Amino acid sequence: MNRREFLYTGTATAAALSARSYGRVLGANDRVGLGVIGLGRRGTIVTGEGFLQDPRVQVVAVCDIYDAQTSKFVSRLLGNAPPPHTFVAYQDLLARKDVDAVLISAPDHQHVTIATAALAAGKDIYLEKPTLHHWDERTALLDAAAKYQRVVQCGMQQRSGAHYMRAKQEIFGEQKLGKVVFARGVWHNFPWQTRHIINKPKPAGLHWVLFEGPAPRVPYETIRYTSWRYFPDYGNGLLADIMTHWVDVAQWMLDDPHPTNAVALGGIYQLHDGRVNPDTVSAIVQYDTWNFNFESSVLSIRNSDPSVFFEGTEGTLDLTRNGYVFTPNKGEPVRVNSAESLERAHTKNFLDAVIVGKKVNASLEAGIDASIPVQMALRSYWSHEIISRKELV
Repeated sequence: MNRREFLYTGTATAAALSARSYGRVLGANDRVGLGVIGLGRRGTIVTGEGFLQDPRVQVVAVCDIYDAQTSKFVSRLLGNAPPPHTFVAYQDLLARKDVDAVLISAPDHQHVTIATAALAAGKDIYLEKPTLHHWDERTALLDAAAKYQRVVQCGMQQRSGAHYMRAKQEIFGEQKLGKVVFARGVWHNFPWQTRHIINKPKPAGLHWVLFEGPAPRVPYETIRYTSWRYFPDYGNGLLADIMTHWVDVAQWMLDDPHPTNAVALGGIYQLHDGRVNPDTVSAIVQYDTWNFNFESSVLSIRNSDPSVFFEGTEGTLDLTRNGYVFTPNKGEPVRVNSAESLERAHTKNFLDAVIVGKKVNASLEAGIDASIPVQMALRSYWSHEIISRKELV
């Protein structure tokens, strides 16, 4: 079996069971020792709303390049638990034998660097999206996953949602929409990305060079640290942060991860505050028989229920994180509501994979497939050209 076959057969998780995991299958009662790398917004949410809700896990180590953020994370989430070991360099956390698995929630530009190191250290990984920051990183990640055969869950948590799986089975499995020709992903209004940032001296406990990692070396600025999503050096903005989720849902539902062309337009329309990535963007991704249309802005546009809206010849489906509405051309609408925590469901699935060998819902295959249209749209945005799949090499 070659590397691609290993990753794409759907059996990777079972093959990735280590001796430790087999011990759990046979009835060991110890908890999974979790290390958290990156203690910002996503690290806090995924840990607090997901992992800490499961009695099978214990946070044994945490890591961040800023001591104040580490202290805040530990006091907020772990105040009543055994204190975790704290680290500045992720390599030190990965060296600990009591760390069985890691949540990688560092900024996007560090994802693959940390993930490949974690795999080499024998850790199972929950890798926040986007899976890739640059397209040429995929080979190193694929090679590491094939070589070390650990559990890899990508942070596209919709794939663990019960109502998403129900829609996949009942709506798309039974072809109730007829022929789908459009899928429209819309998500606006991100107040934490519209803040006015005042530049201040670098705090003594913030290790700027460690934050930069593989990115170009530049002088410290407060905005580059607190709002790293504004800068292509560290994140790819709305196209990576938001489009990844919705294009993954569309590709999953339609069983089609093969875009042919992409175009993206947008700009800094309102927030001339030092950011480089656009505050507003639209993209069209073309597949053989359907289009994915994406719209997103960090501005305060009313968007109470972000969704992927599928339009087919026999009906429509408005699919959100809170449920869905299926409206057939003939007949009454069908509404399904959900109050499920997607963070809880997705981290549970990851722990099921680590402990008993269950298949992960968001495999590395899915993570890379979701990166393809995102990377095409990014190239289009910066080049002002239509980008074909064959150009993504």
